[in-house]
Amino acid sequence: MAVETEAGSQEVAKMPVVVEFSGGLEMLFSDQRRHSLSIPVATSEGKPATVAFLIDYLCRNTMKDTRKELFVLDDHLRPGILVLINDADWELEGEEAYEIQSGDNILFVSTLHGG
Repeated sequence: MAVETEAGSQEVAKMPVVVEFSGGLEMLFSDQRRHSLSIPVATSEGKPATVAFLIDYLCRNTMKDTRKELFVLDDHLRPGILVLINDADWELEGEEAYEIQSGDNILFVSTLHGG
């Protein structure tokens, strides 16, 4: 979804979301646990933004660490990472297919620990 501006350029419609990382994942995201983001409401194909889109967006735009494989594996969230969408397990919300809503809070928690 794009919004036409006066200058004729297109501006992508965005929505606010809060993304949080815990269990060591914050180290992949500039050692910052909480990120208040403004993400596109739709993909470049015009489909609603989903958690799968958000994961890719985070890897492309927010993750500063080069170890992407600690967060995603084969273009999906790595096993061992729990996801809560507005304090509910993402399995109850449709996992990667969940369509993100303005103001959502999405928490990624790693259950994998070194030792």
